[in-house]
Amino acid sequence: MSIISSPAAPGQDILNTIEITENNEVTFNPRGKIDVMQANKSRNQILPAIIFLLPGFVLFFVFFLGPLLYSFRISFFDWNFVHPDRSVFVGLQNYTDQLKSPIFQRAVINTAVYTVISVIVKMVLGFFVAVLLNQKLRGRTFFRVTYYLPVITSWVIVSLLFTYMFSGQGGLVNYFLKDVLHVIDKNIMWLADPVLALAPVVLSDIWKGVGWTALIFMSGLQTIPVEMLEAAAVDGANWWNRLVKIVLPMMRSTLVFLLVVQILGGLNAYVSFQLITGGDPMDQTHSILTLMYRATFERLDFGGGAAISYLLTLFVFVLSIIQLKLLRKPAGE
Repeated sequence: MSIISSPAAPGQDILNTIEITENNEVTFNPRGKIDVMQANKSRNQILPAIIFLLPGFVLFFVFFLGPLLYSFRISFFDWNFVHPDRSVFVGLQNYTDQLKSPIFQRAVINTAVYTVISVIVKMVLGFFVAVLLNQKLRGRTFFRVTYYLPVITSWVIVSLLFTYMFSGQGGLVNYFLKDVLHVIDKNIMWLADPVLALAPVVLSDIWKGVGWTALIFMSGLQTIPVEMLEAAAVDGANWWNRLVKIVLPMMRSTLVFLLVVQILGGLNAYVSFQLITGGDPMDQTHSILTLMYRATFERLDFGGGAAISYLLTLFVFVLSIIQLKLLRKPAGE
C-alpha cells in the first residue's frame, strides 16, 4: 500500500491523504474532509462578523480618518477655500507662524492655567467630597444626587449662568462683593480683563466637574476593604496615616486615571471659553481650541487652523504615552 498526499487549495493547511491498496483501490482519509468542514465553518463564522463591522469601518474612514488626513495635508498649504487647486504649498510655515504668534502663545498659557488650576481643585475637592459621601450619613443619597446634578447640566447653560454671575453690570458676584460684603467700592469688569476673565471659566469647570470626580473617587474607595482600615485604627494609626499609607496607595490606578482624563479634558476646553469670553478682549482669553475655531472659520485661515489642531494633537499624544506608562507601572513601585 502506498500513500500520496496532495495539498489542498493554496493558503490552507489541509492535506487530503490518498491511500492506494494492493488491489489498486483508492481510498481517501476522512481527516481531510473534517479539516475542510472546519475551515468552511470558520469562514461561515467570520463572514457575518465582517458584514456587521463593514458599515462601522466605512463610516470611520469616510468621516474620521479621511478628514483627518485631509486636514493634515491642508496644514502644509496656504489653503484657498474657494479654489483648492490654487492653494500654495508653504511647508512648515503655518506651524512656525503659530508658534511665533503672541496670540497662540497666550492661548497656550490660558489653556495651561485653566487646566492646572481646575485639575488640582477638582481632584482635591472631589476626593474629600467622595470621602464624606462614602460615610453612612443620613440623607447620603440626596447629597450624592445634588453633587452630581451639575455634571448632567448642559455646558451651554452653565456657561451662560457664570457669564451672568460675573457680569460687570448687575452681576451676582459684584452684588455680593460690593453691596453685601462691602469689600469693593465699584463693580469689577471681570470679562473685560484678560486675567480676571479666566476666573468664571475656571470656576464653571470646577463647579461642573467636582461631582464626576467625586463619583470616580467613591468607586475607588469602595474597593478598599473596611477590615483593613479598622485593623489599622486598632493598631493606633490616625486618619492621616490611614489616608497616606492605605487609602491613597490602594487608589493609585483611580488617581492616575482621573489625573490623565482631567488633563486631557482641560486641554480640549472649548465651550466655556467660547461662550463666556469669546476670546475677548483683543484675543487675549482664547483657549487653543477657540483660537483654532476663530482662525479657521472666522479668518478663513484653514492652513493655520489645521496647524493649531495638530500642534495640540502632538501634545496630547505625548501625554497619552505618559498615561500608558503610568497605568502599566505596577502598583507597588
